[in-house]
Amino acid sequence: MTELFTAADVSFRRAEAADLPGILQLLVADQIGAARDGGELAPYQRAFEVIDADPAQLLVAGVQGEEVLATFQLSFIPGLARRGSLRAQIEAVRVAESLRGSGVGSQMIRWAIAEARQRGCSLVQLTTDKRRQDALRFYQRLGFEASHQGMKLFL
Repeated sequence: MTELFTAADVSFRRAEAADLPGILQLLVADQIGAARDGGELAPYQRAFEVIDADPAQLLVAGVQGEEVLATFQLSFIPGLARRGSLRAQIEAVRVAESLRGSGVGSQMIRWAIAEARQRGCSLVQLTTDKRRQDALRFYQRLGFEASHQGMKLFL
């Protein structure tokens, strides 16, 4: 039986290069990510270097000891709209299956919101795949509203 950890057991910090295998494991374990992620580590290492060097990007690892159990990316986007305010975009949210329902996801999103406030953001936004009905309900419980229709063009 997989041991269940409480939210208090997981701490959040800037991801390090050594966290990449654990983060990739979370991406591949995802129902949608399984079809698009995985394989060779090199492209992820290159992407990590770009993200890590950009002060407007924050890749976060939720860890217990050395084990990566959760992750997300937080991007800070300057804009002219909303009186030139800064907004935060939450992406690639993943929590280890064994921890879902334990409060770790809520703790992680609250951490992201606090970081956005600290950096002076006026808005936190995210997208979730329409197939992720549980995720939609999760974000709504945290106060997010489905206020816009998102669109993508794959290149």
